Amino acid sequence: MTISELTLKSSEVEPVRRFEVFTGTGRRREWPIEDKARIVAESYEAGESVSAVARRYALSPQQLFAWRRAARKAVADAAPSESMFVPALVDAPPPQPVMKRPSRPRRKKASREAGMIELEIDGVALRVGRGADAKTITAVIRALKATT
Repeated sequence: MTISELTLKSSEVEPVRRFEVFTGTGRRREWPIEDKARIVAESYEAGESVSAVARRYALSPQQLFAWRRAARKAVADAAPSESMFVPALVDAPPPQPVMKRPSRPRRKKASREAGMIELEIDGVALRVGRGADAKTITAVIRALKATT
């Protein structure tokens, strides 16, 4: 058999120079579950990157990510399917009748403005309502007259 017959690149006849036989499983390894768990736990440690841990154990990062995913799934599947909460019942107090205030007749707007005094000094309008302090009103009027 010639190399040209194996590669189909040329029609020239060449003798086979090298022939390799692979025995065993090659690169595929069987990892014990304890070792996988230890490596996955190491990849979760603070300051560690998945790539660095994978390099340390001659793994590809994809393989380590697959192990991590499988570990998370195993933990999620192992979680109890029952509810972890205790149902709580809340007894609401019976509704109390709401006491209504006796309605008072509303004051009309006209009655509110009935006791109001309106002054206009040099284009400034001043409205003084009931109960206003006389001293304050006097001070405001004096101030308005002083500005004119």
